[in-house]
Amino acid sequence: MNIEQARFNMIEQQIRPWDVLNLGVLELLAVVKREDFVPPAHRALAFVDTEVPLPGGQCMLAPKVEARILQELAVGKHERVLEIGAGSGYMAALLAHKAQQVTALEIDPELAAFAAANLKRAGVMNANVVNADGASGLAGEGPFDVIVLSGSVAEVPEALLSQLKVGGRLAAIVGAEPVMRAVLMTRSGAKGMERTVLFDTVAQRLRGFKEPTKFHF
Repeated sequence: MNIEQARFNMIEQQIRPWDVLNLGVLELLAVVKREDFVPPAHRALAFVDTEVPLPGGQCMLAPKVEARILQELAVGKHERVLEIGAGSGYMAALLAHKAQQVTALEIDPELAAFAAANLKRAGVMNANVVNADGASGLAGEGPFDVIVLSGSVAEVPEALLSQLKVGGRLAAIVGAEPVMRAVLMTRSGAKGMERTVLFDTVAQRLRGFKEPTKFHF
């Protein structure tokens, strides 16, 4: 496989057509080596338009989904980011290039170690991985400028929304199959929250989050 050609094709054929046109994001996708964050057994899938399997039955989001979320968050160099679901560490690496500091919470200890090792090997110094349940966030270190949920949830817990600064943004994939939507939530004031639907997609559930109660008659 010609890796650089595959990377170029991923950007031009998958990501640009998904309205990811920010040059800074596109350049970052060319610089951060996605193949270095994929388990060796699945390296051939690094640039494919699919979710890549990870240890513990988890998976990486599709490249176009990661890129679009990164673009919509518009992270600044002065901002602190909290990621829920570190996975392979790839999204944390992308965010770290844009942010001042990234903390990624990962509930699976094997995945947390995998992500931390990938980030270290890639020389990403301003991102750290914490083995913890991300559903309640990291209140002791908040509030955050940006919160990213790298997977889907039935709904965003108030505990996470409360850890956003005024002007802060939270990106999440919300809903249940077959209809899920990527949304961007922006704190407009002490109690105000604006919600923008970005696109429809389907993604694997994040572990540790509550599902709505099902009524049986």
